[in-house]
Formats: sequence, structure tokens, C-alpha cells
Amino acid sequence: MKFSARNQIKGIVKSIHEGVVNTEVVIEVAPGVEIASIITKSSADNLGLTVGKETYAFIKASSVMLAVE
Repeated sequence: MKFSARNQIKGIVKSIHEGVVNTEVVIEVAPGVEIASIITKSSADNLGLTVGKETYAFIKASSVMLAVE
């Protein structure tokens, strides 16, 4: 598996919350560190996602914004 996205993070599916159209998938990438993704329900089904399954998060963005108080 090769991808052009440089931000590839391996994790374990921690939770799956299915909606009518979209599904929220939370993966744990390190103890106490989670990434959430909203994907279509169809995509979640096609990937065969289940809690505990190993998966990858690919993050591709043209910019990242930061803020402080």
C-alpha cells in the first residue's frame, strides 16, 4: 500500500458511531491519543471496520491552523 499523503498514522479502532448517512470512527494512535474521522456509512461498511481492528489515518490538508488564548 503506497500513498502520496505524508501524514500516515497507524491506530486501532476504538469506537464506531453509525448514523443514517455518515459514520464517526475514532482510532487510538497512542495511549490516550485519539483521532476522529467522519466517513460515509458505505465506506465504513466497505472497509469492514470493527472495534479493535488496526487501521490507518491519512491526513492531507493544504493548511493547518493553530490558536492560543
